[in-house]
Amino acid sequence: MNKIFEVAARAELLAVPPGVTGQSDWLVVTQEMVDGFADVTGDHQWIHVDRERAARELPSGGTIAHGFLTLSLLPQLLEASWTVDNERQSLNYGAERLRFISPVPTGSRIRLNTRLVSVEEREQDDGLKLAIDCGFELEGQPKPALALTVLAIFYFDR
Repeated sequence: MNKIFEVAARAELLAVPPGVTGQSDWLVVTQEMVDGFADVTGDHQWIHVDRERAARELPSGGTIAHGFLTLSLLPQLLEASWTVDNERQSLNYGAERLRFISPVPTGSRIRLNTRLVSVEEREQDDGLKLAIDCGFELEGQPKPALALTVLAIFYFDR
């Protein structure tokens, strides 16, 4: 794992230069994860849960993960590539340019590649807004499974 940065204070986070990159460890996307996600979301489309039909009809020869399952792995993989300690609170602020590029066959390994775009001070509430480019690499494939820019706000005690 290659962490983007590990910071413990507001001033340290402000000092991190744009362009710093990081990478999580590989994570196997299992059928059990897909089935659990299908149960939680109610999305039981056959391409995700019907192993026999998917083996016959899909180019991958098996089921594929939900795009939103892949996206939901973002917090786990992002935390593996960067750490901000001692924040009072952190919040999701949004996502930009979210694209589902390649399907993720069950049993595949994915990892998150990240690049810090910016750290900006928010005058209205003293938070720091981070923009981080994220690409979900699919092992052995030239194109990512998913790409987006994550926006998050961090608050520290002064």
